[in-house]
Amino acid sequence: MARLRLLTFNIAHARGPSPIHQGLRSTAKLKSNLMKIARLIQRLEADIVAFQEIDENSRWGGSFDHLAYLSEHTGLSHAVHGVNNCRVGRYHLNYGNAFLSRFPVHHHENVPFGRGTLGEKGFHFAEIDTPAGRMPLVNLHLHHSSRPQRLKQMTKLMNYLTEQHAHRSAHWCMPPLVCGDFNTPAHTPDAIAMLLGYFEQTNNYTLLPKTGRTFPSVLPVRALDYVFLPAQCRDPKAEIVRSLLSDHRPVLVEFSAG
Repeated sequence: MARLRLLTFNIAHARGPSPIHQGLRSTAKLKSNLMKIARLIQRLEADIVAFQEIDENSRWGGSFDHLAYLSEHTGLSHAVHGVNNCRVGRYHLNYGNAFLSRFPVHHHENVPFGRGTLGEKGFHFAEIDTPAGRMPLVNLHLHHSSRPQRLKQMTKLMNYLTEQHAHRSAHWCMPPLVCGDFNTPAHTPDAIAMLLGYFEQTNNYTLLPKTGRTFPSVLPVRALDYVFLPAQCRDPKAEIVRSLLSDHRPVLVEFSAG
């Protein structure tokens, strides 16, 4: 039986909790904040980290790979990007979601919800070879202001999961874990309720954290960040981590599997 720790964290392009745009931050300041995030990940002893709003190579983010920097300074050597926004030219942008893992990533695929080059959201699917077996995970970021858009995005995710289950699930140790920035509270008839209804057809999923708020980090008033765990994740524990390294607070879950 393996005990695993999964962290989901919207790091807001490494700008910190301030609303000041990351493009107005120096590269040294961005790296300083990323170093603090790396130390937090080490302190929490996270095995897998799912990031949202992380830059692969963006002018506003110092034109360096934030995930590679975090990998170097956490010792988590398996890192894969899920770029939802890609713009070339003088003001280049490449950013989206990403996974950082202690364990090898067997396969990953990124699915943007649209074709935008700025502000586009999407989900990142990965199969990670953990001590419990090959674990499928989804890291997503939903639309921040439109419920119809979130529901449309969730439909795209559910169709994708159905297709992946049909073709790949024979190699999985459990159904997919889903985490990320849902941009909506759990108690509303929105994307979270829609996904729970989808999962309840085949499995008894747990939605974590059950209480608490994650946004804004300085004085949280909204719960936006969640993790869905299938029944195969036993004895789960969840914590909203007190942190001022982004405008979101990270969510850490620990569970047994295998």
